[in-house]
Amino acid sequence: MTVLLLWLTLGLIFLIKGADLLVNGASSLAKKFNVSDLAIGLTVVAFGTSAPELVVNVMGAIEGHHEIVFANVIGSNNFNLLVILGITGLITPLIVQSSTVWREIPLSLFAIFLLYLLTNDLLDADAFLLSRLDGTLLLTLFGGFLFYVYKQLPTDTATDSDTPAPLTPLKIWSFILFGLAGLVVGGNLVVTNAIEIANRLGVSEKIIGLTIVAAGTSLPELATSVVAAFKKNTDIAVGNIIGSNIFNIFLILGVSSLVKPIQYDPSFNSEMYLLAGGTALLFIGMFTGEKKKLDRWEAALLLVIFLGYTGYLVAGEL
Repeated sequence: MTVLLLWLTLGLIFLIKGADLLVNGASSLAKKFNVSDLAIGLTVVAFGTSAPELVVNVMGAIEGHHEIVFANVIGSNNFNLLVILGITGLITPLIVQSSTVWREIPLSLFAIFLLYLLTNDLLDADAFLLSRLDGTLLLTLFGGFLFYVYKQLPTDTATDSDTPAPLTPLKIWSFILFGLAGLVVGGNLVVTNAIEIANRLGVSEKIIGLTIVAAGTSLPELATSVVAAFKKNTDIAVGNIIGSNIFNIFLILGVSSLVKPIQYDPSFNSEMYLLAGGTALLFIGMFTGEKKKLDRWEAALLLVIFLGYTGYLVAGEL
């Protein structure tokens, strides 16, 4: 068991480092084409922090581990929302931009609602299955989300004077290639060893996916948001989480179901209710206390909800 945990940890390290290299390489490549920092943050960085979930899910879909696929995305979104926003909100109250309050948070709620309809056989005849047609719809909506992001970008592409010197072309492509390699190797290690740990402990793939795998693949979001909170870049901290949650449903589940249709276990509905409720609570929190701000007590409430939910999961396995 110790060896399996070490391999799983190594896989998570490969995932995180691979995502970091990919983001750095892609960001430098984008700067060479004079793309703004905001555009890079909303696209390259958002994709980079979601890349571990994407790789784990694609491999899980290929190998037929459907519980890992859904547990990773839904679990990661709950971890993002309840734990990461909870921690960053305790570090500093999170001031949220109007566009996030009125557009991104409602869009995140819509994504959850749509996923619920697609997986529970309420929109088509595929019983508890996320089909390739469903995946096409999710990816189409993801394209629409990218277009929305593009329309929000400023026309000024000037870069900050404090921006580090650009990487050489050799370093850029080395970072991108090694980053992708790290994601592939790390994803394989995480999926393989998480499944084996579940078998050894006699617990379901769902529980392992909702806890160890979901938390591990959310580490890039955690690091990004905590650093942003300490630097008082609170809009980045919140935007990173909401953006990643939208990415996870539209892009990652869309790609995963195109690779192979994914059987859905209705027991995941309780996790979706939690995700929808937490997102709605975040929206309501924008109007309680100081407007457009997640106060420390609200952040603490998010953490308490996650701890209670985790306790419920563990108790159910005992």
